[in-house]
Amino acid sequence: MSGQNVQRPLDALGKSIDAPVLIKLKGDREFRGILKSFDLHMNLVLNDAEELQDGEVTRRLGVVLIRGDNIVYISP
Repeated sequence: MSGQNVQRPLDALGKSIDAPVLIKLKGDREFRGILKSFDLHMNLVLNDAEELQDGEVTRRLGVVLIRGDNIVYISP
């Protein structure tokens, strides 16, 4: 995100719409997919989502909704 002006945390998330993201959840679960939308509670909708374990795909899930209160971090 170098060179992009980010004023607020949700601005950074908005710049990742339609881009691949890595999501880490409580309980050491990880998901990867294309960020389609989010709300003020950081609930996320991912397309082409996959569940990862140790960096390897364990399940292909398609479209998923992830509750914001379970998220540890989001990486573009």
